[in-house]
Amino acid sequence: MNDSYGKMGNAHDLSTTGGFMAGTKNESDDSAVSDVVIRKGERIPRRSPPQFEEASSLLNAIKRDGFFGTAMNDKNQYGPIAMMILLLIVATITGLMIKILPPVLDWFGNLFSGIF
Repeated sequence: MNDSYGKMGNAHDLSTTGGFMAGTKNESDDSAVSDVVIRKGERIPRRSPPQFEEASSLLNAIKRDGFFGTAMNDKNQYGPIAMMILLLIVATITGLMIKILPPVLDWFGNLFSGIF
């Protein structure tokens, strides 16, 4: 054992502590966990990959799976590209609201300042 770990040894090594990770099955537990896989040497459980179908182009992917299905659910290989497009759309709308909203609120403030 490496002396740099101190008295506890490697605190992250579950084989020495007898601990179980989230998603793993304890011997006394009757429930089966089937969608989580832990490979040897890994500490983070993996879930099974979602259903994935290849698409010939981004437009074909959007027509078949929808824009949000492609961007949010990664139904095909164009998920990251659609997510960047969605980010650009949301950032543009947010920027426009930040730029447009103060003059509109200022106009309403000037409109109602004479009334109150």
